[in-house]
Amino acid sequence: MPPLKILVCDDERHIVRLIQVNLERQGYQVVTAYDGKEGLEKVRSEKPDLCVLDVMMPYMDGFEVLKALRKDAATMDLPVIMLTAKAQDKDVFEGYHYGADMYLTKPFNPAELISFVKRIAQGGGNASDGRFEL
Repeated sequence: MPPLKILVCDDERHIVRLIQVNLERQGYQVVTAYDGKEGLEKVRSEKPDLCVLDVMMPYMDGFEVLKALRKDAATMDLPVIMLTAKAQDKDVFEGYHYGADMYLTKPFNPAELISFVKRIAQGGGNASDGRFEL
């Protein structure tokens, strides 16, 4: 089975690199994007198995990208982990409302992100369906 392809979309290049290195060490294939518009284009061209999205990005924020993914029949079931500094309850609620599978706040532990990715890769569901506690 080929490795899971993961799109990492964040405008902070050092965060993208940190995530990329940690995911690649686990055997995942990583595609990167640095703004919401590029992220949406990469989803369409690269067809990742999972997306890690920041919220605060240029051109399109992560919530706009998430909404676009959920409206498109080709990507409506694509697992999405929101990884963001937007940690207030209303932000987390908004992420789940728009269809995020999991929501992780910055600063974050890369091991926790890997754990989220593994849960999704193993078909373990998502945090918003009540099967997992965050």
